[in-house]
Amino acid sequence: MNKLRILLLLCSGFACSLPLLAQPGGTLVGQDSTNRIITTAVPFLTITPDSRAAGMGDAGVATSADANSAFWNSAKLVRVDNSFGGSASYTPWLGKIINDMYIFYLSGFYKINREQAVAVSMKYFDLGDIQFNKGPNPYDILGRYNPREYAFDVTYSRLLTEDLSIGGAIRYIHSNLTGSGITGTADSRPGNSLAVDLGVYYTKQLLSNSSVLTLGANMSNLGSKLSYSDAESKDFIPANLRIGGAFHTDLDPYNSITFALDFNKLMVPSPYPGSKGQPFLSGTFASFTDARGGFKEEMHEVTTSMGIEYWYKQLFAGRVGYFLESKDKGNRKYLTAGLGLRFNVFGFDMAYIVPTNKREIATAEQIRVTLMLVMAKRATEDDSVTD
Repeated sequence: MNKLRILLLLCSGFACSLPLLAQPGGTLVGQDSTNRIITTAVPFLTITPDSRAAGMGDAGVATSADANSAFWNSAKLVRVDNSFGGSASYTPWLGKIINDMYIFYLSGFYKINREQAVAVSMKYFDLGDIQFNKGPNPYDILGRYNPREYAFDVTYSRLLTEDLSIGGAIRYIHSNLTGSGITGTADSRPGNSLAVDLGVYYTKQLLSNSSVLTLGANMSNLGSKLSYSDAESKDFIPANLRIGGAFHTDLDPYNSITFALDFNKLMVPSPYPGSKGQPFLSGTFASFTDARGGFKEEMHEVTTSMGIEYWYKQLFAGRVGYFLESKDKGNRKYLTAGLGLRFNVFGFDMAYIVPTNKREIATAEQIRVTLMLVMAKRATEDDSVTD
């Protein structure tokens, strides 16, 4: 398989996150000078890993804390009620046409005390098996290779007051897409990067404690640019700002409902000549004002995630959601649905995606699953953030 065909295959593999895709060299296959879609390296970092948030339209920055909080907002991790636990999530990729592409996410947390919590997690993207050829002859085989990407995180979260918490994470990222050891090309190599997350989470009891309003903000993947070849050719990783809120209310002792709304923007330069060559810091902060179409185009770069979650006796959950992206920035639009079950220390979530604009989505019509294990709640301690 020649290099162009490899890139085309990788592009098809990222059908759901096409607006974020950049291959070695930073150019989207087929991109022209009028394309306004933002592209980055390692777009798998932004893909929703867990089925709970996936069932709510990919909203999660301000929802209640669980074993997957480290991905959505490091600050809400300390709000987890349990002493320790973990989760494992599996997401098929292009499952309708390929059976060996998937994303696997593994996360575990530990509550140090009432005021502090830590977590470790891993996100792994397997792009399946690819055959490399010397040329157009399908029998002139160089070898086979399995492109893959992964990220390892360590997260810390702390209460500042009874209502406010903060958190941060450090992340190591590795991406090996072209199998340079197979092809023997000197201009291709795995890419590596380091990044950090910063989050804040606010929660307030309302209406005689029967309802809770939460607000959250998280900046993720703030880190060094990534290179697949020489040091002069580097791509931005998907630095991202997510802000949102959630409103939870108990309808009665058995039934509760949560409404969640997230707004999401890549902190990556808008596509224009020379934008890729900017340094990390200037490119990241200039991303809020550099769109050629001005403020209107900047607003088009914001995606919206909204979701509703219903719980019965904290045992059974039903979820629906919707994801919306501007037509000139990728045009992803889809409905989501999900179910959740909790029994003692075990949990199970599943999600399903249905496109609403006749555009094929990599995770569409595939069941995504998450398994969780959480231990008993930690006993109340005397120490307090207000002491």
